[in-house]
Amino acid sequence: MTTSASPTASTDSGVQELKAKLKTTWMTGDYDKFSRYMEKDGENFFRQLNIPAGAELLDVGCGSGQLALYAARAGVQASGCDIAANWIEAAQARAAAEGLNAKFDVGDAEELPYPDASFDVVASLIGAMFAPRPDRVAAELKRVCKPGGRIAMLNWTPTGFVGKMFKTIAGYIAPSGMPSPVLWGDEATVRERFRDGVASLDLTRQSFRFEYPFGPAEVVEFFRVNYGPMTRAFASIDEKGQAELRKALVELWSANNLAKDGRTVVDGEQLQVLAVRS
Repeated sequence: MTTSASPTASTDSGVQELKAKLKTTWMTGDYDKFSRYMEKDGENFFRQLNIPAGAELLDVGCGSGQLALYAARAGVQASGCDIAANWIEAAQARAAAEGLNAKFDVGDAEELPYPDASFDVVASLIGAMFAPRPDRVAAELKRVCKPGGRIAMLNWTPTGFVGKMFKTIAGYIAPSGMPSPVLWGDEATVRERFRDGVASLDLTRQSFRFEYPFGPAEVVEFFRVNYGPMTRAFASIDEKGQAELRKALVELWSANNLAKDGRTVVDGEQLQVLAVRS
C-alpha cells in the first residue's frame, strides 16, 4: 500500500517473491463471498460499456468471474483471468452452473496468456490495479486489445473511502514493496500510463456505494475474514496491533456510515477509465 516501489521490486527475484506473496494474499479469505455484496455496481459498469452480443471481452483480475459472467449472460464471448487459481475454479463452477459460455484462465495481468489483438473489449473491475508493475499492466491491456477496441477499468481513487482504508491499513503493516494500487485512480498517473497506444482516453470519477445489512464492526470483521488483503494484514501483526487496527477501521466505517438503522452504507469513489486502442 506504499506510494513508491521498493528497490527489490525492480529485480527479477524481488518481483517473483512479491508476486508469490500477492498470489497467496488473493487466494486467502473468500473473495467469491466478498464480491457478492458488490455485484450491483459491477453490473452497472458492464451495462455502461454497452458491449454488443458476439463481441469478445476479457475480464482482467476477474476474481470469481463477476464481470465476465454478466457479459456471458448478455451473449458476449467472455473470458476472464486472475492470478488466484481458487477463484478461477469458482468462476468456472459459476459459469457451468448457469450453462454460460465463458472461459476462465489462471493468468497474470503483467503477462496475459493471450495473443496480440485478441479482444474487442479488455476490462478490469478493481482487479488489474493490484498488480505490482503498473506500466506492464497498461502495456498488456493494450497488447491484447484489437485496434479500435476498448480498454475499460474501474479503479479505487486515493482520496475516496477505499484509499483512506488502505492508508489506515498501511499504518499497521510493513510496506508491500509496490506502487500504491490506488494510483490507478489518479487521473495524471493514468494519463501517463496510457500516454502511448491509445486514440482517446476518457477519465470520469464516480460514486460506489457499499451496502451491508450489519453494522460497521461486523463489516470490519467481514473484510477481515473474506477479503484477502485485510486477512493478511491482520495476520501479519500481533494481538495488540490487531486490536488497534480493528478499532481504527471501525471508527473509519462508522464516521462515514450514512445509515442510522443498524446497517452500513458508505459511499466510495472510483475512477472510470475508458480508452480506445489506436
